[in-house]
Amino acid sequence: MKIKDFLHLTFKEYEGNPIIAPPFPSPIIADPTFVPPNESPDGKWHLFAHSLMGIHHFVSDDGINYTRMSKHTIGNAMRAFLYYEDNTYYLYYEKIKPYILWYSWLPHTWYSYIAMRSSHDLYSWSDEQIILKPSLPWHSNTFGASVSNPCVVKTKQSYFLYYSAALTHIQDCGFNEPLYIGLAQSSNPAGPFQSLPHPIMEPSHYNRWCNIGCGSFKALKMDDGFIGLQNGIYWDYTINQSGSAILVYSSKDGIHYTSLMKNPLLKPDIKEGSYKRSHVYAFDLKQVDKNHWYLYFNARNNWHWSKGKEHIALLIGSKTS
Repeated sequence: MKIKDFLHLTFKEYEGNPIIAPPFPSPIIADPTFVPPNESPDGKWHLFAHSLMGIHHFVSDDGINYTRMSKHTIGNAMRAFLYYEDNTYYLYYEKIKPYILWYSWLPHTWYSYIAMRSSHDLYSWSDEQIILKPSLPWHSNTFGASVSNPCVVKTKQSYFLYYSAALTHIQDCGFNEPLYIGLAQSSNPAGPFQSLPHPIMEPSHYNRWCNIGCGSFKALKMDDGFIGLQNGIYWDYTINQSGSAILVYSSKDGIHYTSLMKNPLLKPDIKEGSYKRSHVYAFDLKQVDKNHWYLYFNARNNWHWSKGKEHIALLIGSKTS
């Protein structure tokens, strides 16, 4: 598929959204990543997402009705990404300090790095391997040191690791979100990865949809370049509250991205009682058959941490004739 073909996909929300609720006692289930049946060892859908307790494993026969495995896969971990190659599944994630989510708003407390485990069956995983630690000046600020939201893409010459770095405080939510997007490269999906010296994306006061933070970023290799998707974090001056929406970019080299769509692919609806009233967050997008693409995402129904809950939902892209 070429970049222009992506623009011809018609995306619609699954009518039964949301499809996965947060597991008790966590108020959130977030940052889904998945493999469809044609990439799984057992012909089922496998989805990983995190709550406050860690990363959970969900399994489904239809991509809609998911069952959570009895134990979460990895504790003290969040924001996972699955990469599949040569019958091996690589699960990248942000490794965090124990209980840090409960006091992450305190200055200079956050520390996280990107880790990876591998598997041949999606159930039994290797020991943890450190992939990337905060090492550059823009990886840290007054809120702590952070690299997160990994996304690995194979190119002709190397592997690209897109990641979020540093944090910014979201005033009306009372918690922090990622500030920059960085890129690291390696000759192997297991690393070592070497970061570019500067961010490839940063927020701008001139960007309506990304004026506070860059959130997360996912890239897709196309026949003639790359599609990039980002959940930009912004302040909406029309309602005087924050938001997050999924934006679409394109690139020839996977490093320099420009906006491909004027408006977000998906944004909050600001409706009272809606599961995506305030924020549309991180996601994973894959082609699941000849004519359809599935984009799983998580969304928030209220702004402040003490009021909001986050669910996982589905956006389906279809080829138009």
